[in-house]
Amino acid sequence: MTTFAEASRTAAGQARNGQRPVWRDKKRYLWPLGLLVPLSPFAAWYLVDKFSLGLFWAIGAWLIVIVIPLIDLLAGEDGNSPPDEAIPELQEDRFYRWCTYLFLPLQYVGLVFVAWCWVNAPMAAGEKFALAMTAGVVAGVGINAAHELGHKSEKLEKWLAKVALAQSFYGHFYVEHNHGHHVRVATPEDPASSRYKENFWFFLPRSVIGGLRSGWRIESARLRRQGRRTWSYRNNILNAWAMSVVLFGSLIAAFGWEIAPWLAVQAIAGFTFLETANYLEHYGLLRAKRPDGSYVRCSPEDSWNSDHVVSNLFLYQLQRHSDHHANPRLRYQSLRSAAEAPQLPAGYAVMIVCAWVPPLWRKVMDKRLLAYYDGDMTRINVLPGK
Repeated sequence: MTTFAEASRTAAGQARNGQRPVWRDKKRYLWPLGLLVPLSPFAAWYLVDKFSLGLFWAIGAWLIVIVIPLIDLLAGEDGNSPPDEAIPELQEDRFYRWCTYLFLPLQYVGLVFVAWCWVNAPMAAGEKFALAMTAGVVAGVGINAAHELGHKSEKLEKWLAKVALAQSFYGHFYVEHNHGHHVRVATPEDPASSRYKENFWFFLPRSVIGGLRSGWRIESARLRRQGRRTWSYRNNILNAWAMSVVLFGSLIAAFGWEIAPWLAVQAIAGFTFLETANYLEHYGLLRAKRPDGSYVRCSPEDSWNSDHVVSNLFLYQLQRHSDHHANPRLRYQSLRSAAEAPQLPAGYAVMIVCAWVPPLWRKVMDKRLLAYYDGDMTRINVLPGK
């Protein structure tokens, strides 16, 4: 697979010869569909009011586990990747950036509306929990928006990434993902890379706690190198957490302490969705080592790839994860599907549900992993003791 730098050189050569890329993104005007996710709390209110069914408070969860998988099944795989010469122009097209920027105001208007509903709508405790799950889906996809923004070099986008993470109180992801996970991905040293035979519900605390510790070590080391104190406003983890404190504090001040438990529930649901994606993205995959014991550069083969079109539209092509790790500076619209990478049998929406049911996950994925490595256990990232 051609790297972004190589593609840029190719496009520059074509420009000198008077050639222009002719490829056009057929999904260009479908990307705003991703903005339907932060609007799901309003859809929940409308449907409950119209049909008098409290089940609709969980519309965000139904969207993830039922609606998107069914449409994915009907729509099939994408199969349409940008050619190398089109990538530089795609990278600079600001239309795609606004599709992610607009997620944030809708995300927080929706969260304020959810807090209002918890206090003012006639809801039983179960219905409040269902609405917290809908808010959690928005928070989880918000982490994905933060993932897209946090990889970029522009200061505005880095700041917006922290803003998107505030709802889930997962500010350390801003540091750990870029400087920890991307360095150690598909190795036993990475807490966010799941291992063969590892149950998701055991992976979840390992990844959450391990990622927090790793992010703090990375950020502390960065500040020490600059001669600065760890406990300062310059600490990217602390200032990201401060955004969450201000957000949660403002909502509790406006609507009362009764919403505090539900804010916690939606935050936990949000980062659980994120960690489920982490679980399935690198399950059992292991990078090779050089003779000196260091790991080889990350390649598309070190991530599970999926190219189901509808899931990609709602997740900013997170499923083209193989190209993302090989070329982390590429924006979502420029990511290509990697045929050489191991392939998931379905889109993320389906695979997330599979991960939550460990026997089902093992039945679906273990044989695929073993087949990919021709049964060679020395090439697999295996859970110790298994």
